[in-house]
Amino acid sequence: MPRTFEFTKNKTALVIVDLQNDFVRPGAPMVVNEALATIPANQKLITFARENGIPVIFTKFVSGKTPSLLWNWSPEIPAQQSCSRNHERYYADIDKTEQCADVIDELKPIMPEDYVIEKYHYSSFHNTSLVDILRSEGADTIIVTGTVTHLCVYDTIRGGFEEGFKVILASDCASTWDLLQQKAVEENTAHKYGMVMTSDELIQRLQ
Repeated sequence: MPRTFEFTKNKTALVIVDLQNDFVRPGAPMVVNEALATIPANQKLITFARENGIPVIFTKFVSGKTPSLLWNWSPEIPAQQSCSRNHERYYADIDKTEQCADVIDELKPIMPEDYVIEKYHYSSFHNTSLVDILRSEGADTIIVTGTVTHLCVYDTIRGGFEEGFKVILASDCASTWDLLQQKAVEENTAHKYGMVMTSDELIQRLQ
């Protein structure tokens, strides 16, 4: 049976994982086509978080000048041409040239209190300042959204659990290209790592 726990607004943070141009924009080399459908639910959660004093933390997956071992499993495009900090690409759906690793315009970190974390691996906790940010905000619970569910999102869920945080996967705010992988992460999360809720369920509970 799924386990549950109590959580409150004043001790919760929202972590949006890698909803950036090269993963979301149609035609991009690393695109997760299913990510577009999660934008409205993510917008709703972000708006609710900002209106209720819940910290909003964006992560960006970036690649360095020297490709890491991780890129052996992402041969679609050279690391230096995808998600690198200074690489730009034209995206036809918005008719604009943008930084590949930037958070998409629809979810842009626009508030001065928003956090943006650059990471070089799947997990948002691996060699980043995320733990320190969460502790400084007094958070003991994280809501995780983003893409890719069975890689960066799931590693973030497990990383949060291992650091002692209560973790909630916002199921309608996460995406991957394989429905079976999506369901597997939801089941595994509910089984051993945290809770799985929709954005509406989360907002209702937090209110």
